[in-house]
Amino acid sequence: MLWKGRRESTNFEDLTGSTGGGGGKKMIGGGIGVLIVIVVALLTGKDPSALMGQLQNVTSGTEEHVCETNESKNSEYMSFVRVTLASTEEVWKTEFEKMGQVYEPPILGAFCGKVSTACGQGAAAMGPFYCPADHKAYIDLAFYSELQNRFKAPGDFAMAYVIAHEVGHHVQNLLGISAKMEQQRQGLSEAEANKLSVRLELQADFLAGLWAHYAQTSQKIIEPGDIEEALNAANAIGDDNLQKQSQGYVVPDGFTHGTSEQRMYWFKKGFETGDINQGNTFAANAL
Repeated sequence: MLWKGRRESTNFEDLTGSTGGGGGKKMIGGGIGVLIVIVVALLTGKDPSALMGQLQNVTSGTEEHVCETNESKNSEYMSFVRVTLASTEEVWKTEFEKMGQVYEPPILGAFCGKVSTACGQGAAAMGPFYCPADHKAYIDLAFYSELQNRFKAPGDFAMAYVIAHEVGHHVQNLLGISAKMEQQRQGLSEAEANKLSVRLELQADFLAGLWAHYAQTSQKIIEPGDIEEALNAANAIGDDNLQKQSQGYVVPDGFTHGTSEQRMYWFKKGFETGDINQGNTFAANAL
C-alpha cells in the first residue's frame, strides 16, 4: 500500500494510556473475542453477557496480549492508521455527496489492552470495534501484529481492510442501517438475531471493498498484491475459520460476521463494482 507521505487524518486519538468503565450501548464489529464468547455460551448454556464481562477484564501484560513498547514502531503504526483513515474520509465524503448528504467522519482511537468507550469497556481480546454511541472506531495497537502472526494475514493492506471495515460500520450508523437492524433484532432468538448481525457485518465488508475501489481509482494507493492481502485477511477472520481454530468444529448458529467465503465475496463485490447500491446484504438471496 502506497501510504507514506500522504495526508494523515486529524480525527485520531491516542488512547494508549486510557482505561476505565463506560456506558451501555452495544459495540459493533468486535469480531474475534465476541465470536468466542457466543460459541462458548451456545455450547455451555451460560449467559453470553456474563462471559463478555470476563472477556472485558483482559488487560495488557498477559500471555494473550502484549502491548507494543517500541515508541518508533508505535509512531509508524499510528501514522499508517491516520493515513488510511484520511483515505476513507476522502472516499466517503464524495460518496455521501452523491447521495446529497454530508459525511461526518468518525474518530479512530488507538489503545492498548483496554479502553473506556460510550458503549462500555472495550478489550483487546474483542478485536477492533465501532461504538455507535460516540461515533468512534477503536483498534488495539497490538492487533496489527496479531493479524500477521496469529491469523497469518500479513501486509499493510490487510490492516487497511480492517480499518475500512470499522469505518463501514460508521457509514451504516450515519445512514440509519445499524439502528434499523437493532430494531429488527428485538424479540428474535439468539440464532435469528445473529443472522442479522452477519448481514450487517458483510455489508461492512462490502463497504470496505467499495473504499478500496475508490482508493485505487482516485488516490492510486493500492500496490500489486494488496487486494490479495485484504482477501486473505477476510478469509482468516471468517466465523467458520475462527471456530475451527478455537474449538475444532463449526457452530453456524454462532456466526456473527459471516463465513470466510462470504466475507471475501462481499469485499470483492464492493471492490469490483464501486457501486454502493450493489451492497444490499439484507436482501433475501444475499447470503
